[in-house]
Amino acid sequence: MSPEDEAGVYEIRIHGCTNTEEALALQAPIERLLCPDPDHAPPCEVPWSFTLAGQEADSTALVLGVYTSRGQAAQVAERVRTLVGEKRPVAVSEGEAEDWEELVEQYRFERGLHSERGGPEQ
Repeated sequence: MSPEDEAGVYEIRIHGCTNTEEALALQAPIERLLCPDPDHAPPCEVPWSFTLAGQEADSTALVLGVYTSRGQAAQVAERVRTLVGEKRPVAVSEGEAEDWEELVEQYRFERGLHSERGGPEQ
């Protein structure tokens, strides 16, 4: 398996939001983009979660965490970029698993893998 195919945590940052409310308003459309059928049987094709970064007076970024391959993360970022438009820059980078523990656990649970807290091994 090449490094391109190995699953890991990636962060897709949507910049250009003027405040927290504007950033949070992007969550629902991005959720529908990633998961058009919220009642589907697990696992999710790409496990995901949100957080905020840079919550300052004039600059907030919505951060979409995904657990997938590097190539799939780039594809998701491109889909998000198309959704949010040119006025909001979208960047993808490797994330730290420790910062996204719930996302990592979701990935492991949905695939029947053991976590470091116990259960089947990866």
